[in-house]
Amino acid sequence: GVNVDFVHLHVHSQYSLLEGAITLEALCERVRELGMKACALTDAGNMFGALEFYEKAKAAGIKPVFGAEVYYLTGGGIETRDVKRKDHFLANLILLVQNKTGYQNLCRLLSIAHLEGFYYKPRLDKEVLRKHSEGLIALSGTMHGEIHRRLSKNEVEQAKEAVAYLQETFPGRFYLELQDHGLALEKKVQDMVLPFAKEHGVPLVASNDCKYLKKEDHVAHLALQCIQSGRTLQEEEERAEFLSEQRYLKSPKEIEQSFNSIPEAIENTLKITEQCDYAFNDKNYYFPKYAPPEGEDLDAYLRRRSYEGFEERWREIEPRVKGDPEKAKQAYLERLKVELDIIVPMGFSGYFLIVSDFITYAKDQRIPVGPGRGSAAGSLVAYCLKITDIDPIPYDLLFERFLNPERISMPDMDIDFCMNRRDEVIQYVRGKYGHVSQIITFGKMKAKAVLRDVGRVLDMPYGDVDKIAKLVPNTLNITLEEALKQEPRLQEMEKSDAQVKRLMQIARSLEGLTRHASMHAAGVVIADRPLTEFCPLYKGPDNEVITQFDMKGVEKIGLVKFDFLGLKTLTVLEVALKIVKRTRGIDLKLSEIPLDDPKVYQS
Repeated sequence: GVNVDFVHLHVHSQYSLLEGAITLEALCERVRELGMKACALTDAGNMFGALEFYEKAKAAGIKPVFGAEVYYLTGGGIETRDVKRKDHFLANLILLVQNKTGYQNLCRLLSIAHLEGFYYKPRLDKEVLRKHSEGLIALSGTMHGEIHRRLSKNEVEQAKEAVAYLQETFPGRFYLELQDHGLALEKKVQDMVLPFAKEHGVPLVASNDCKYLKKEDHVAHLALQCIQSGRTLQEEEERAEFLSEQRYLKSPKEIEQSFNSIPEAIENTLKITEQCDYAFNDKNYYFPKYAPPEGEDLDAYLRRRSYEGFEERWREIEPRVKGDPEKAKQAYLERLKVELDIIVPMGFSGYFLIVSDFITYAKDQRIPVGPGRGSAAGSLVAYCLKITDIDPIPYDLLFERFLNPERISMPDMDIDFCMNRRDEVIQYVRGKYGHVSQIITFGKMKAKAVLRDVGRVLDMPYGDVDKIAKLVPNTLNITLEEALKQEPRLQEMEKSDAQVKRLMQIARSLEGLTRHASMHAAGVVIADRPLTEFCPLYKGPDNEVITQFDMKGVEKIGLVKFDFLGLKTLTVLEVALKIVKRTRGIDLKLSEIPLDDPKVYQS
């Protein structure tokens, strides 16, 4: 037969935390291997993987379709905690991005679900969904989708209301999803869905609820689900209502075998793919807007502030100048001009003024600020604006290390604040610029931890697992492969004990997957407009607002990141200065302690 064209529009990667076991690199390779020209990524309530997917798909020569699985309350508002009425539940829905409007709407929906609707899962309600539906194609989801579930319970009237709502919310863009994972219930419901779809004029689309790449990965995937649920493999197998070994990335041939009597459901995957056309190719930077006083020009204001700052700094510099002070001053002014002539054309005036502004705020509030670290220390402008307390000239520090006109990239400034008061600075910035967020970071499953997790899932005695995990050397980021090479006892145990062999096998396939999302220690994003126009937001461990894209991701989409590091050392030094003042009555300033005096370093 002729090769079938088909596109997977329902795929969960490892970013559907502990629900999916697919890495994006492997996904793109497999899609290409199976001869498919495109693929969607629809993670559970998030777009963590969107940028990585964009890059990997492009490299593999396949078209990426962006989306997510969302969850909405079939009745009641987003604030409802307890779904009291029996006929209401949390239904799933696949949303696919058609264009920029759709992308921004999906960003808004996912952000609302996490920041306002989170209760065990990120949730939406029908009102919110209706408000942000433009530019999105909707697929009806799995057996947990509203229509499938209503029909399976013979709630035909409610199913009709649901289809009316979804068709009105996504006019001409709503499809009923057909899936075949070899489950009896699916067959039963499909027999009800087909006439229902015909009656209501809803087009059909074939999909597979992909959660792992190949059929043989299903045990490892089940173990992953157990890590999430806290159950053992055996318990999970006994209680899972939709247990199936078919949630892998099926080939077009296999899909055709499932739906050969409904060819339009397969063709519609191509039709949908053609309508989805979004790319992360915006090359602009979106700086937060700094407003100079009295409507002064931004660049002129930066120059003026730099020269005024220099005159102040000169009082500190002059006494330590060797030779002719006038000549030295000229050299400084020359360097200042050179730097400004690079900063201004690169469009970074606002950046310097913003950093200077919040550091000034911190110092006014007596929040300890570090003297500057990294390449920013090479900037005389930064020194004049009091961003750093290091004069780069005596140390021959290079400005080009920090900003190079040849290479347009964001200046990178790490600013250290006293750990206990870092949040005050973030609050100030939020009050001033409004659009502020911290940044996500992903924790991976590491060798030792994954062994312990899988051991628990396999119900192995704690002592046995502990012994095995302790044999893994304590090298940072060591893999199980490397551990086996270095530790003959591990090899021996794997060879001689079937249970250990199984443990190692499952642990190996889960190792390196993303286990959880948390907050990056330093990164802060400040923008000139709502962040949901750029990326979705997420809730941090202590209710902080954080981006769903990581450090690299936020920079790639043109957001400007600042590093606010909470530094214990500064907190300690601050305490030390207070003690000196209390015990000796001396008001000591760190910046005045000579760094070239050996006595300074004696304890």
